[in-house]
Amino acid sequence: MFLSTLTLFPAILSLFGLAPSGVSVTRVMVRDEVIMRVPVVRPHVGWPVRWVEKRGPKCIKANDVLAAALVDDGSIDFLLRRGQRMRAKLESQCPTLDFYGGFYLQPDGGKICADREEIRNRIGGSCQIDKFRLMVPRAPK
Repeated sequence: MFLSTLTLFPAILSLFGLAPSGVSVTRVMVRDEVIMRVPVVRPHVGWPVRWVEKRGPKCIKANDVLAAALVDDGSIDFLLRRGQRMRAKLESQCPTLDFYGGFYLQPDGGKICADREEIRNRIGGSCQIDKFRLMVPRAPK
């Protein structure tokens, strides 16, 4: 049953060349459970930003997620409000190739937490989030 759809500022992503307009996180409530469909966007090719991993939080707010980007096998970058980027390191032996069409999350209590939430692809596969790492752009040399 579809109760509500929440569109979260896709225009912000397009300012950074990260997403075309119309891409947004969709939130659906089914029997008191929230399921989020997170779109995967491709990074802008002409913008070579180098990222450095820093220690991340245990949880992130589900409402802060705008989209996601696949960067390598075993991790997914969440693009958050205020221009933040949070890398979700997935459990071992988890190919991210299956998540190119987007993925689903079922956050508990409005938060997405490491060692608790699973990312599910559209055909039923899933991977647990092992930890979060804050991604900080490296200063140009």
